Amino acid sequence: KTQSCGCCIAYAKRLEERGHVVEPRNLPMASLMEMKVDSGIPPEMTGCHTSKVAGYTIEGHVPTEDIERLIAEAPDAIGLAVPGMPMGSPGMEYGESRDAYQVFLINKDGTTSVFNSYSAID
Repeated sequence: KTQSCGCCIAYAKRLEERGHVVEPRNLPMASLMEMKVDSGIPPEMTGCHTSKVAGYTIEGHVPTEDIERLIAEAPDAIGLAVPGMPMGSPGMEYGESRDAYQVFLINKDGTTSVFNSYSAID
């Protein structure tokens, strides 16, 4: 994450609330973008922050339940991504509202498929 990112801190807190150990690292934006590219994250899948867990890359505001499902199912993939910063995703909460968004599985060949979908809440 970058040093000044508030939603990254909020996202880490959501993971910790679910019992996960989080070790945040502050990186300059150029280093963070390099990490995303080196991890195989397609440009259209980039989000705010990048995490590593159980050999997978987690890009953006991916819900904890989806990370846990990924680890349990153990597909041969790069990881999961929530592109952008959808309102209402973990770390981007704003009251009870939520934008509709999708969690994508990133395959090792760079292709993606929908792993989970979240509907909008007004």
